[in-house]
Parts: sequence; structure tokens; C-alpha cells
Amino acid sequence: MQARDIMTTNVVTVGTEVPILAVARVLAEHRISGVPVVDMKNKVVGMLTEGDLLRRSELGTERDRSLWLELFVSDKQYATEYAQTHGATADAVMTRHVIHVTPDTPIASIINLFERHRIKRVPVIEDGTLVGIVSRSNLIQVLAGMADQVALPTADDRRIRDQVLAELRRLPRPLEPATSVVVLGGIVHLWGLASTPADQIALRTAAEATPGVRGVKDHTMPVGDS
Repeated sequence: MQARDIMTTNVVTVGTEVPILAVARVLAEHRISGVPVVDMKNKVVGMLTEGDLLRRSELGTERDRSLWLELFVSDKQYATEYAQTHGATADAVMTRHVIHVTPDTPIASIINLFERHRIKRVPVIEDGTLVGIVSRSNLIQVLAGMADQVALPTADDRRIRDQVLAELRRLPRPLEPATSVVVLGGIVHLWGLASTPADQIALRTAAEATPGVRGVKDHTMPVGDS
């Protein structure tokens, strides 16, 4: 199984000049814990997560070290910490070293990256373009979907998944960024959030209408009113 089999394709991003408070609002509204930061050419230049927003001057949560400990803190570390606590835009606060994978990266390799770098998500980049994101929740969703079967996705499953995603993109309302699609043995598993109960029905209907689909298991939850 590869990144392309489980990645979320409707990726929420923010620009480098987006104010930090606006980034916090994006995370809260979409119920996600991190976003890729993109430049004017839509290239990924950083990652910004909830962890980057914990030490903020607005919250009064800056680090408070003793005079003794300050002797061991380098000027570079001070500058980095100051940017994180007082930076006004995504560019000032984001992590610039972006760990990423390609659509062909095996899931086992992604898990190794999560563990080695203590991260929760990786952007999926193909030919320099952001095409998806894989998070820990995507992996858990796959594991849950395999509870009643052990088969891995086939070429037909991948074709069906591409068709389902294409159909979902044609819906009147955009697909929730937290919604993901997994296809195993011709069975479509829908995970994550739907904006309203009506959208939940639309997602399920679109998946059921896709040629080759043997069945649909809807695990999504509505987050708004009908």
C-alpha cells in the first residue's frame, strides 16, 4: 500500500503572509492540526502545526527560563523562539524543513518518518506539486477498514478511488478537507467529516454511482445543520 492509496487530496493550505491568528482560525474551522504553507507559485515552503502555536505572546505562554539556563541558550535558538512567540505571519512561525513523500512512497516508510521525526502528517509532492497529505488518522482509517479483510488495494481499487475522488470534486459543495476515501476490494470507505447531513448523503450517493464499486461503507460524520 502506498501514499496514493490513502492520502487526502483536498488539502487545506495557507500562504506565507497569512496572519497567525487567521491560521489558527483555519485549523479550528477545518478541525485539522496542521497545514502546508505555500508560496506565490503554490510550492510547499513550510509546515505550520498546532505545536508551533503553543508558545505565543497572545496567550502569555512564552518560555520563562532562569538566568542560569539562559547561559546555555544560543543566540540562534533565542531568535527562533522569539519568531515563534511573536511572529505575525505564517512565514515567521512555520517549520521550514519540510519532510515530504511521493505518491509511490510505501506506508511502512511513512510510518518510519512519523516515528523518526515525531511528526503527525507529511505532504505528498509529485513533480514539485502538492497532490495530497497523509496523516496518522489516514493510517488508522485504513486499519479500521481492513478489520474484515486483509487484501491490499489492487489496480482496480486505485482506478475506482481516482474516479470516486473525481466525482466528489464535481459536487456543488467542496469536499471537506478532513474527508478521505479508501478503496479495498471494490468497497469504498468514506472517512472524516461532512459539512451537513445533506452533504453526507451526497458523498455516499456519488461513491455508489461510480462504476466498479461493490459497496460503500460510510464512516463520515456531519458537522453542521441540514
